[in-house]
Amino acid sequence: MSLLSFRKTKETPDTTVNPEVEAFLQDYSIEVMPRTAEKVDSFRDLLPEGTRVYIAHIEGTSIDDMVATAKRLAADGYQVMPHFPARIIKDKATLAEWIAQYQGEAGVEQALLLAGGVAKPHGDFDSSMQLLETGLFDQAGFKRLHVAGHPEGNKDIDKDGSDTNVMAALRWKQAFADKTDADMAIVTQFAFDPEPLIAWADALRTAGITIPVHIGIAGPAKLQTLIKFAIACGVGPSLKVLQKRAMDVSKLLLPYEPNDVITALAAHKAAHPDFNISNVHFFPLGGIKTNANWAIANGGAAAVAASQT
Repeated sequence: MSLLSFRKTKETPDTTVNPEVEAFLQDYSIEVMPRTAEKVDSFRDLLPEGTRVYIAHIEGTSIDDMVATAKRLAADGYQVMPHFPARIIKDKATLAEWIAQYQGEAGVEQALLLAGGVAKPHGDFDSSMQLLETGLFDQAGFKRLHVAGHPEGNKDIDKDGSDTNVMAALRWKQAFADKTDADMAIVTQFAFDPEPLIAWADALRTAGITIPVHIGIAGPAKLQTLIKFAIACGVGPSLKVLQKRAMDVSKLLLPYEPNDVITALAAHKAAHPDFNISNVHFFPLGGIKTNANWAIANGGAAAVAASQT
C-alpha cells in the first residue's frame, strides 16, 4: 500500500501532526491477545503492513490459539512477536515444541522472553534468562529477541523496593547480547510520567546497558480502565499522573490519551538523538482500533508506511 493511499483511507482529515512525535512513532509496535484479536475484522484496516505485533500469552491461553493468531497476523503481512512466559512453560521439550509450531505454521522468527505474571512456575523455568540459556532460539534461527524492562521497578523481583535484581538481570542480558548476533531490545511496562522514564533510560546507559529500549505506552482508554490496569500491573510512581487527572472533574469523564508523555519523550529524543529509547510499544488498553486510530492521527501510520514505499 502506498503512503498516499494509506493517508487518504486511514488518516483523520485535516490533522496537524507534530513532526517530532511522527518521527518518534516510526516503527511503533502494538500488543494483542488471541481473544482481543478475534474482535478485529481486519487488521489491515488499522495497522500498516510490516507493523510488529506482539501476542501476549496469558496463563490459560492455549498454544494452539496463540499459533492461530500468529498465523493470521503473519498472513496479513505483520512482524509477529509472541510472548514466551518462562513460568508457564513446563520444560525444554515444551519450549522446543512451541518454537517449532510458531515457525512451522506462521514463520515466526521473533520472540519476547519474560518471566511471566505467575507466582509459582509450572515447570523448570523461572526467568527469561533460563530460556535464553537453552540455546533453542539461536538453534531455530530467531533473528530478534526482546526482553522485559521495568522503569518503575518490579516488586515481584525486588521485594525490598530497590532495583538490585532488576539491574543485575539487565546486565546479564547485555552480556548475552554482546556475545550473540541476535537483535535485542528491552520492552518496558507502561508508565505515564516522562521524567522518570528519561531518568531510567539514562541510568541504563550510565550502567553500560546499551540495548535499545522500546518504551511501553498505554493507548487511549477510559481513565477508570487505566487506573485498574495500572494497579494490577504494578505501575509505580507515575500512577500519580492518573490519580491527579481523576481529581480534575473537567477531565474525569474524558478518555485518557498519551499525548503528553509521547510529546515529552519525542521532544527529548529530538534534542538527544543518542537517547536509548528508540521505539514506542503500545498497550491498547482501550481497544486495538482506538489505539491504532490515535497512532494514525499522530503520524505513526504515515511513518511506518513511508518506510515501505
